[in-house]
Amino acid sequence: MTGRAVKTVRVVAALIPQPGDGSRFLVQQRLPGGSRALLWEFPGGKVEAGETDESALARECREELDVELDVGRRLWEGRHSYPDLTVELVLYAARLVAGEPKPLGAHALRFLTPAEMTALPFCEADIPLLNDLVAGRWEHSR
Repeated sequence: MTGRAVKTVRVVAALIPQPGDGSRFLVQQRLPGGSRALLWEFPGGKVEAGETDESALARECREELDVELDVGRRLWEGRHSYPDLTVELVLYAARLVAGEPKPLGAHALRFLTPAEMTALPFCEADIPLLNDLVAGRWEHSR
């Protein structure tokens, strides 16, 4: 049997509470036309060579949301295999320290409660994370 190796990427995501409302968190809708187009996910992105998770998360949110983050502790970690890619997904607690989120690298942004998020079509890799968030399996504060 022959097959090609599927690329594995480390992806970091931020659980960012809405300022003044700790029950709602920022989610973003992926751009149309790309992989997993128009699905929802937590903000973040790929960790590049030589970056720490925290520095990659801060960079991605600067580039895609035009905000500065204070990245806190790791909250959740999981792995999901798509046909074209395996994702190692790590979620960090984070808070906005400067800027108002703008959808520079996303189709749309929303602050939602975990229960409200369950009504949206999320990327498959994010679903176990979302289920744990809804179930209150971990404390999401910094």
